[in-house]
Formats: sequence, C-alpha cells, structure tokens
Amino acid sequence: MSDELDQAAELEELERNIALANRAHPAMQFTGACYYCEEVVEAGCFCDEDCRSDYERIERAKQHRRVA
Repeated sequence: MSDELDQAAELEELERNIALANRAHPAMQFTGACYYCEEVVEAGCFCDEDCRSDYERIERAKQHRRVA
C-alpha cells in the first residue's frame, strides 16, 4: 500500500517540478529605476503612465522590426 502512495507522491512532485519549470517568468523585475527614463521609483517599473506607454510603444516597434 505504501508503495502506491510513494509512487503517487513522486509523480505529484515530478508534475509540480515540470509545472514550475515551464511557468512564465516575469519579463520585468523591480530595479528601483524607471525602465524608460531611469528615474528612481519606490515601487513598480515605471515612474508614471507616460513612461510606461512610451516604453511599450518602443518595445512593440522593436518586435515589428524583427518580424519584417
């Protein structure tokens, strides 16, 4: 009986490890500076909405250049 339980536990651990390895990692990590203008920020990745939208616009343009 314990052999079946041990196998089930091993399978569960294997599936958990596979799921963790395949999860999406955050693209942007907190650095303490705005990703666009490099101004110091307390939280988040951008100092304001304008910097965020400018950064996203530039990144989108970079992706389109790679496709063409």
